[in-house]
Amino acid sequence: MEICTERCLIRRFESPDIDDFMVYRNDMDWMKYQGFKGLTKQEYEDALLGDHTFQDGVQLAVIHKKSGKLIGDVYLKQEGDSFWIGYSVCRTMSCQGYACEAAAAVISSLKDRGAACIKAGVEGGNTASIALLEKLNFCYAGIDNDEMIYVLKLG
Repeated sequence: MEICTERCLIRRFESPDIDDFMVYRNDMDWMKYQGFKGLTKQEYEDALLGDHTFQDGVQLAVIHKKSGKLIGDVYLKQEGDSFWIGYSVCRTMSCQGYACEAAAAVISSLKDRGAACIKAGVEGGNTASIALLEKLNFCYAGIDNDEMIYVLKLG
């Protein structure tokens, strides 16, 4: 999967992306709402590189077109005709619309591929992520395992 937006390229991770990924993913304060953090370079390479399927879960790199640098990531996991989505942006690129731009483009691509709905889990204190989901027209669906679940029906 490769998606172009006005400012970003969304694609599979490549080896040169790992160092930039580690900078923001290992910033424990910035990633306080993320579970996938604080790992070694080898652990990140094992998780991010290679031919992972959407059923297993895939982390996609969000590349800033002008600089060519990794600025964030989008996680996708397929369950039947639905997908779970997650997203992160590095601290220095936050509050500039990149997460919204990337998530909207990925959702549009999944809809074109026949996905019926997109789900997202978010901690209650993560107000920025909740606001983004609401901006993307996700609806609150309830709580599961202490996470607020939001759903976007595509059909």
